[in-house]
Amino acid sequence: MNNKNIKQTSRFLSLLLRHKPETIGLKLDENGWADMDELIKKSKKRGLTRALIERVVEQDDKQRFSIEGNRIRANQGHSLAIDLGLKAVTPPEVLYHGTAIRFLDSIMKMGLTKQKRQYVHLSKEIETATHVGMRHGKVVILEVDAKGMYEAGYLFYLSENGVWLTDVVPKEFLREMV
Repeated sequence: MNNKNIKQTSRFLSLLLRHKPETIGLKLDENGWADMDELIKKSKKRGLTRALIERVVEQDDKQRFSIEGNRIRANQGHSLAIDLGLKAVTPPEVLYHGTAIRFLDSIMKMGLTKQKRQYVHLSKEIETATHVGMRHGKVVILEVDAKGMYEAGYLFYLSENGVWLTDVVPKEFLREMV
């Protein structure tokens, strides 16, 4: 099991558990959980084993997945209607969002929207937001007035892997970091 195999498996699991379980005929419950045995059986052509899945989950620096008993699910980032059972929590005063500079004009006009995902993803640390934004091109970091949003009635959730989630970030709560 080399790093390339781990990365490919992580991408495959993300596809199945966040976006398209029907690719292999996998069934997710209403909370996004998949039966591990079913996942392995239906992914036989990909060489998926429990040991490989567990290694991917352990080594994933973003902690994208959770395993409970014989079930696995993605922690966030779904484009499917999944109830992660998250409870609204009070956010820190400021959160961050990293994106490509080419999206900045649109974001500053319309705010941050969830697009095809269930939530807008935010980070507590600038470094994390920078890393996320770099995947999309030349990065720009946006500071989110989470305290102001919360006081205005917006809800925030904290996923199991520390990603802050909300439905939308209106433009008046955004500031480009310089």
